Amino acid sequence: MRGYAMLKIGETGWIEKPVPVCGPMDAILKPTILAPCTTDVKTVWKGALGERHNMILGHECCAEVVEVGSLVKDFKPGDQVVVPAVTPNWSSLEAQGGASSHSGGMLNAWKYSNTEDGMFSEYFACSDADGNLAPIPAGVAPEEAVMLSDMIPPGFQSVELADVQFGDTVLVIGIGPVGLMAVAASLLRGAARVIVVGSRPASLAAAKAYGATEFINYKDGPIEDSVLKLTGGKGVDRVCVCGGDGETFAAAVRSLKPGGKIGSVISMDLHDTVKVPSTEWGFGMGDKQIVGGAMIGGRLRLEKLGALLSSGRLDVKPLITHRFHGWDGLEESIFLGRSKPADLIKSVVTL
Repeated sequence: MRGYAMLKIGETGWIEKPVPVCGPMDAILKPTILAPCTTDVKTVWKGALGERHNMILGHECCAEVVEVGSLVKDFKPGDQVVVPAVTPNWSSLEAQGGASSHSGGMLNAWKYSNTEDGMFSEYFACSDADGNLAPIPAGVAPEEAVMLSDMIPPGFQSVELADVQFGDTVLVIGIGPVGLMAVAASLLRGAARVIVVGSRPASLAAAKAYGATEFINYKDGPIEDSVLKLTGGKGVDRVCVCGGDGETFAAAVRSLKPGGKIGSVISMDLHDTVKVPSTEWGFGMGDKQIVGGAMIGGRLRLEKLGALLSSGRLDVKPLITHRFHGWDGLEESIFLGRSKPADLIKSVVTL
């Protein structure tokens, strides 16, 4: 089979590999719609995960089931499914302990284009299929359903990690598709104000449509200065870090009230370091919490978030700004994510 791979840091191309073998709890799938991710770009051109050779990229797709293992009960060939970016081993001790994203070790449930070949190929495998695959939600278009793979879940998780409560003032740093989902989730959780940090016009317009109340352009000066001005020097109750790097956490801590929480879902680079300013952290005693989490995968999570789509409570159409068709469009879509034009939020590739 053919797949689009990271050949080495800084280089991509098409390669040939054998079709995966289906284990007893696995499914073999054929992608029907793909969504290249900023993480693919960082993996290849920033070496964010370290060196990878001939590793097929991609961790966001909807797919058709081609084959299932002898122990798979809930899916059959021909089923149309969403495949999450994170596919835990649900019988692992880590999953039983509530850390399913780390089943088998730190971040090991993030297999696609990390420890195993990804989805940008004619066929790929999903382990623990009954626990990880989810049917495309009723009445939801596949290009919208693919946002369940790895855009909606981390955005919502940042809000959960920050523990947004009724009436809170929330700061969302980074308003790509994940940050936009954090804006939507904050309002669903009862936030009174949502301040967003970004600079690209398309994202700012989408953030406003999702209910953001105030806007900060990080190019205009330190984020925390603008936040403190908007809040009368008090700071915000919660911060969702959905973009940036290790330096971003200093601004987040400085923007946060004592007793507040920071929920981070960003994927930092291999050699990045989180910066925590001592004074604004109360010299370690400011009761300001920083919690970083890997995306929660699995069928239950996808079905619950998918119910928001099928019920009309969540609309992801504003995320999709660019559409491509066929395998020839995949590389163009990936390089679009690398150049990141001002009108880009998220691209999808229909096969």
